Amino acid sequence: MIETILLATDGSEAAHTAERYGVALGARLRSRLAGLSVIEDKVSQGLRAEGLGISPPKLEGIEAFLKARADGACRRLADAARSAGTECAAEAVRGIADDRIVERGQAVDLIVIGRDGEHAGCRTALIGSTADGTLRKTTKPALVVPPGAEFGGPIVLAFDGSPGSRIAAKIAVELAARLEQTVHVFVDSKDKGRAAARFDEVRRLLGTLTVPVREASSTLGRPDVKIVDTAKAARAGLIVMGAFGRNRINEYFLGSNASAVVRTSPVPVLLAR
Repeated sequence: MIETILLATDGSEAAHTAERYGVALGARLRSRLAGLSVIEDKVSQGLRAEGLGISPPKLEGIEAFLKARADGACRRLADAARSAGTECAAEAVRGIADDRIVERGQAVDLIVIGRDGEHAGCRTALIGSTADGTLRKTTKPALVVPPGAEFGGPIVLAFDGSPGSRIAAKIAVELAARLEQTVHVFVDSKDKGRAAARFDEVRRLLGTLTVPVREASSTLGRPDVKIVDTAKAARAGLIVMGAFGRNRINEYFLGSNASAVVRTSPVPVLLAR
């Protein structure tokens, strides 16, 4: 059961989308919400230049601004929660953002984070560094929200028979039932016998869902592309999948399909662990 949700924000416009989505989800699920904004020590520490004979700027003003920004993000999040008829206890803490999110995330059932952060306009990586670090380090389910995402719509469950996808199926059942949304199950069908077995398994996992369940498969192309295409065709509001596929090698890295879907999906992606 998703009874507690951590909403992480840096106050940026991209994070604002994740705030709205997380608050809407929490309100519909009647989950307890906690908010977190991290004052990153590395910002002010990076302005020091020991050994170069250069005097650093006065840091008091910079640190005061960073704290004020984090406090402002917390207030915005708490105000949004109240407007949605729920509460969110948000706090600003110091440290490295992904480490603090992972630490606080240990006490909740789901982490919600924006795919992009404050440096989205000038970075070269495909997702923000905080989102990337959080996804690699956490052991909790995490929901990654891209810019412009709206809450609501059918759920796409990507199922490959891995342990993570079985957990994803259980989460999809809970969300579909509580949000009253159709589930579209995607299974890669390059091997027809294996695909049939996976559809049989996922039907058992979905059990007696009262919402409609649709099945989708494809024999051509990369699985990550086909998952995203399935979500687009279904006008889905959420993709749910395992963080690791059947070829899991190292827990520190996401599965290749999961990583690619997070990078390219126009709708939020919930990675189950």
